[in-house]
Amino acid sequence: MKTPRNPYLTVDVIIEFESEAGAEGVVMIERKNPPHGWALPGGFVDYGESLEAAATREALEETSLDVELIRQFHAYSDPKRDERQHNVTVVFIARPRGGALKARDDARRAGVFYESALPSEIAFDHADILSDYFSRKY
Repeated sequence: MKTPRNPYLTVDVIIEFESEAGAEGVVMIERKNPPHGWALPGGFVDYGESLEAAATREALEETSLDVELIRQFHAYSDPKRDERQHNVTVVFIARPRGGALKARDDARRAGVFYESALPSEIAFDHADILSDYFSRKY
């Protein structure tokens, strides 16, 4: 009997960030490891960990922000969304509730980006996720 192969489960977090001038942006991190580029904070769900716990953990590990999850946004499952292997991600929308934005863990840099000024090199399918988010598709 053939051993089944299943996709890996990940989470990504759209952290809504409001500037002092009232502009609404999202937090992104520049990845240290391949695939390089800018991405939403996120990563793999550990065995025995809930999606929500993984999302808040990954946000803190990569951005130094303690976040409050607002809602589950959407799941993305295209087998080609990650060049490394088939990863399914569940995306959450969150807001910071503590901490100062600072890149940590496997993030080289962290920043706030706006719909009109997203980075040119975006990893995975995160440009599609952000397009869906900004269009309020889901």
